[in-house]
Amino acid sequence: MTKSDEIRRLSDSGLSVTEIAARLGIRYQHAYNVLKNAGKLPAPRQTALRPKKPPAATKPPLSAQTLLDAGFQQASKWTLDANGALTLSKALPQDEGVYAFVKNELVQYVGVATMGLAKRVYFYARPGISQRTSQRLNETILHELSQGTQIEVLIAQPEDMTWNGLPVHGAAGLELGLIKAYTLPWNMRSAR
Repeated sequence: MTKSDEIRRLSDSGLSVTEIAARLGIRYQHAYNVLKNAGKLPAPRQTALRPKKPPAATKPPLSAQTLLDAGFQQASKWTLDANGALTLSKALPQDEGVYAFVKNELVQYVGVATMGLAKRVYFYARPGISQRTSQRLNETILHELSQGTQIEVLIAQPEDMTWNGLPVHGAAGLELGLIKAYTLPWNMRSAR
């Protein structure tokens, strides 16, 4: 009996190509080619199509009024200075908080300012070289203002609290909660 005959016989007995190659001490490709030429390869396994995941529930947009009703305050507006650079119409508080950028009565972006609202929002007007989010939003806000759109800044300063004796940061929790619950077009994390 030739090696090819042995390969075909083992295949007829139900062994796979891998098992035949191992049993005879030959290369997988040799066993495969013999069975292919003999028309003895098993039909490719049909893999069941996985059902598509249902589309993620679409998050609703967040209106400025929803934030105002919850206790946010209108704090400032983005404007352009004499040199065409971003500036705020009013100074923001130095304390921590949550801020929102609003366009056409809809919140576009929500952020947390653990370093203080004035300092954090300043970086959107003058982004550092490594501040990618600040650079991206600087360009976005400049573009919107050049189109005649107003961008308002709303702020909130929620109190920190405790949960079962553990500290909970009020501002960070509020920011994350809003990002998870609403569509915020300028927040990269809201797409997740």
